[in-house]
Amino acid sequence: QLQLEESGGGLVQPGGSLRLSCLVSGNNVNAFTMAWSRQAPEDKREIIASITPGGGTMYADSVTGRFTISRDNMKNTLYLQMNSLRREDTGVYFCKTNTGWWGQGTQVTISS
Repeated sequence: QLQLEESGGGLVQPGGSLRLSCLVSGNNVNAFTMAWSRQAPEDKREIIASITPGGGTMYADSVTGRFTISRDNMKNTLYLQMNSLRREDTGVYFCKTNTGWWGQGTQVTISS
């Protein structure tokens, strides 16, 4: 059974940075297209970044140029480096696979 465990969320001031991690167990992190999804308060979840097994990446317009998705196959971990954070980046961040597996989420709050 696949398990995804996010970590790295927290409270950051606008303009700051965070790196989220998603530890994958039960299979290899590069076996799937992996993605980060964000759910802002009172809003639906949206995919903001994805990476294919071949390493191809895609980003939502709202995070392009500020966020970077990557993975470490040896550590079986997916990452999301978030720079130049804005208040509207606040939300719960989930990692997921293209086969429907989700983590439990990690809270990111951008506030001064």
